[in-house]
Amino acid sequence: MPGNRLTQQDRRTIAAGLADGLSYTAIAKRLKRPTSTVTREVMRNGGPREYRADRAHHAAGRRARRDRPPGGGAVQPSVPQAGSEDYGRDGQAVRAYEERLVQLLVAIGLQAMVSRVLACICVTDSGSVTSAELARQLRVSPASVSKAISQLERQEIVRRERDAGQRHDRYLIDDDVMYRAIVGNLRRNAAFAETVYEGVGVLGAATPAGTRLKDMGQLLDHVTHSMMRSLEQWRALASAPAGRAGGAGGAAGEGG
Repeated sequence: MPGNRLTQQDRRTIAAGLADGLSYTAIAKRLKRPTSTVTREVMRNGGPREYRADRAHHAAGRRARRDRPPGGGAVQPSVPQAGSEDYGRDGQAVRAYEERLVQLLVAIGLQAMVSRVLACICVTDSGSVTSAELARQLRVSPASVSKAISQLERQEIVRRERDAGQRHDRYLIDDDVMYRAIVGNLRRNAAFAETVYEGVGVLGAATPAGTRLKDMGQLLDHVTHSMMRSLEQWRALASAPAGRAGGAGGAAGEGG
């Protein structure tokens, strides 16, 4: 294939490397390609567990035919790419970072498409995109975007909003997204602890299983309460005037 496009053999090398448990960097060295190329290829085609060389090659061919405009001109991005704003950024570095962020999100348990959608929103300065914009930028179906957004909404990571007179929802990620995501997880931990304690009553507190569940519940309670206190302290510091917050931080640092 022309230019820097991956060949079918390249994709088979990627698949073999994934099967051998190699890192993206190691696979990229085999191919003499940038690590970002391998990361993007794998994430675009189902992630490390679902990647199939022949299927990925056929999908690439379909995308190339679909994206080729009449007359053979270059394809212009439908949505401004991350880093295209006038901030003096290196666009290639921003894209490589976005790919690393996707890889990390997949590693901590998010599905590949959910990770791609979240990373895309995170590196957008406005923190606000429509489903159609996400579908065009990620080159996936609107249904795939919708499914990923639904999961992110359930986890309280993104929210939807519609301006007056607009036909389409916009999906937003707020500055306090991490705070809300952690709080959401702590709520789930609390619900889990409550269910665990119910099991202690059913199985008997003096039995081995009951004792195990009680220990689990106590650990969940301890972690939940400790993190909630830390979040409250963070909120107090974050909402304090700059001078006072800096003073509090300095005092904490000296005390540690």
